[in-house]
Amino acid sequence: MRLLVVEDEARLAAALQRGLRAEGFAVDVARTGPAGLDAARHGGYDAMILDVMLPGLSGYELVRTLRAEQHWLPVLMLSAKDGEYDQADGLDCGADDYLTKPFSYVVLLARLRALLRRGAPERPAVLAVGDLRLDPARRRVTRADAEVTLTAREFALLNYLMRRPGQVISKIELLDHVWNASLETAPNIVEVYVGYLRRKLGRDRLETVRGVGYRLAM
Repeated sequence: MRLLVVEDEARLAAALQRGLRAEGFAVDVARTGPAGLDAARHGGYDAMILDVMLPGLSGYELVRTLRAEQHWLPVLMLSAKDGEYDQADGLDCGADDYLTKPFSYVVLLARLRALLRRGAPERPAVLAVGDLRLDPARRRVTRADAEVTLTAREFALLNYLMRRPGQVISKIELLDHVWNASLETAPNIVEVYVGYLRRKLGRDRLETVRGVGYRLAM
């Protein structure tokens, strides 16, 4: 497996390269946004670990450019920004996962393996499930052509569910990917926000699978 690490902090980039090579990966490092974009376009990598704050081009801009060009390289974004809106921005612009610094190397490896298992299926710019449409770039949601106003967290939750229509997604997975389970979060927060979405989209759109999680009806 070939990995691209785009990170301008020399010590962290070297540590990631050394650790990942010890796990059997072939790892290249880019130290600026433009260099990372060029490598991602032409390097034939299986996944990319991408810092947000980069010289020349931010991680947000880099991944947004790749997605606009129909490049679906799996991206794990790293950032010292741990606010919920920062994480939502990273996912909305096209990253597949978001990990805040400082991070556990064990967790980074687990998330990277999960990305590699999923691979890089082509993803449309606008998600569609039944009469629901979600445009991540414009942060716009419609149902039956009528616009639905969502908060940033509601949008992030729906975005994650719409990428896996018909699949049962556990509360733990939702908590981890939409809220960042490393932060202190009320245990019932997933149920609360599922309730908010049901009121705005209709109760029939989000099914509860008891003891497992939730499924977005197709």
